[in-house]
Amino acid sequence: MRHTPHFLMTDVDEVRRLVRDNPWATIVSHTEAGLVASHYPFLLEEADDDAIVLVSHVGRPDEQAHELGRHEVLVVVQGPHGYVSPAWYPPEQFVPTWNHVTAHLWGTPEILSEEENFRVLGELVDHFERVMPSPVSLEVDEDTARRMAKGTVGIRLRVTRFDARAKLSQNKSPEVVERIIAGLRGDGPYASTALADEMARVHGREAR
Repeated sequence: MRHTPHFLMTDVDEVRRLVRDNPWATIVSHTEAGLVASHYPFLLEEADDDAIVLVSHVGRPDEQAHELGRHEVLVVVQGPHGYVSPAWYPPEQFVPTWNHVTAHLWGTPEILSEEENFRVLGELVDHFERVMPSPVSLEVDEDTARRMAKGTVGIRLRVTRFDARAKLSQNKSPEVVERIIAGLRGDGPYASTALADEMARVHGREAR
């Protein structure tokens, strides 16, 4: 990402929160055949220290395409983002921008055993089903679920380094920030409640 020190996000807990809130991520690998990218949901595996540990799975044969376990991969996590119009700025400020929260996470994937992969798949399903009125579990038909799981490969990624940015108009005056948040909460073409709430949180405003 562009080197923008005033937007750097260095707090490990903030990066963890970004992953928790935005589990759909992109895996990028530099393989012998060239660059390979895939998209999968990731869960944060809780750790006692400052480690960031992710678990997920890929569908076969993506594990071969990415050469998983053989080298470092990049996982890109994208939080709220959106266009910021100069209409929300004072007249003399006429250059638009794009606000975003993004993290680049690096590490070498560990291939999970068949049993651990099935456990992670169950946790993924339970994680997303928990908000449903009648949550569905892999336990509904475990034998069928286990057969289907053989078409996947589980991975654990212990993040060795990360580069994260929270570009949320920190370089603007409080008055302009208020106008941007109001614009994002409006009904215009660039309305984004999620981005408005993220800006409000970072700037100490009350989210609505």
